[in-house]
Amino acid sequence: MSVLVLALAVGAACCLGFGFVLQQNAAQHAPLSDFLSPRLLLDLIRVPRWLAGIGLMVAGMVLGALALGHGEVSQVEPLLATNLFFAMALSRWQTKQSLGRQGWAGLTLLAGGVTAFMVAGQPQGGNEVAGPLRHWLIIGIVVGIAMLLTVAAQRSRLSAGPTLLALAAGTLYGLQDALTRVTGERLSAGGWSHALTGWQPYVVVALGVSGLILVQSAFETAPLRMSLPALTAAQPLSGIACGIGFLGDRLRTDIAALTWEAIGLAAIVGGIVLLGMHPAMPSGTAPEERTKDLQSH
Repeated sequence: MSVLVLALAVGAACCLGFGFVLQQNAAQHAPLSDFLSPRLLLDLIRVPRWLAGIGLMVAGMVLGALALGHGEVSQVEPLLATNLFFAMALSRWQTKQSLGRQGWAGLTLLAGGVTAFMVAGQPQGGNEVAGPLRHWLIIGIVVGIAMLLTVAAQRSRLSAGPTLLALAAGTLYGLQDALTRVTGERLSAGGWSHALTGWQPYVVVALGVSGLILVQSAFETAPLRMSLPALTAAQPLSGIACGIGFLGDRLRTDIAALTWEAIGLAAIVGGIVLLGMHPAMPSGTAPEERTKDLQSH
C-alpha cells in the first residue's frame, strides 16, 4: 500500500468520524414523524451543525474516492473503519470521559485487526472481470439485504431498529465504494464523457442518498452507540465482498492467511463494538415525550 493511499484513507476516516458525531447531535432533535422519509433531510438542512457534519462527510467521501482510485477496495475499506477512532476522539472531548480499559482495548483491537487483515490478506487489485449476470446478482443481493434490514427496522424502531438501519446503510455504502472505484476507472480511461455515460455514477448517487436517509433515521431515534458501530462494521465487510465478488480483487487464500484474515476481521468488529459502547460516545437519548411520539407512529 502506498503512503498516498494510506494518507487519503485515514484522512477520509477522520472526516467521516467527526461528521457522523455532528450529524447525530443535530438529528436527535429532528421530528420523529420524518422517520425514514426524505423530509428528514429537508428538516435537517436548516441546522448549521448538521450541515457542518454533512460537509465533513462529503469531504470524507471525496478523500475515500481518491483513495479507491489509487488503491483497492479490500485495502481502503478496513482503513475507513477507523473513522470510529475520530468519532471517539470528538465524543471524548465533548463528554470529558477518559478512555479507560474498554477504550484502549477497543482501539487496540481495531488497529490490530486492520493490521492483521492487511498483512495476512495482502489485497491485490483486479479488473472488472465479472460478467453482467454475476455483477448484477451481487448488486441485487446487497440491495436486497439492505431492504430486508430496513423492513425489520420499521417493525422494531425502539429496540433493534437503529442498529438494523445502520447495518443497512453500511451495506449500501460498501456497495457505493465499489461502484465509486468503477466510476474512477472509467474516468481515468475515457474522461468525464466516458464516466457519465455509464450507469455507475448515478447508482452511486442513489445509494448515497438512500444511505443518508437510513443513517439520519438511525441517528434520530437512538444513541450514537447503537448505530455508528454497526455502520462502521457493515461498510468494510460489504465493500470487501463487492470488491472480490465483481471487481476481481484478490486476497491470499492459503489456510494460514485465511485464518489471520478472519481473526483480523473479528478483531475489527470487536473493537468497533467496544468503542461504540464506551461511555465517551454521546448518549443522545431522546426525551421521554419523543419516545412516546415514536411509539405512536
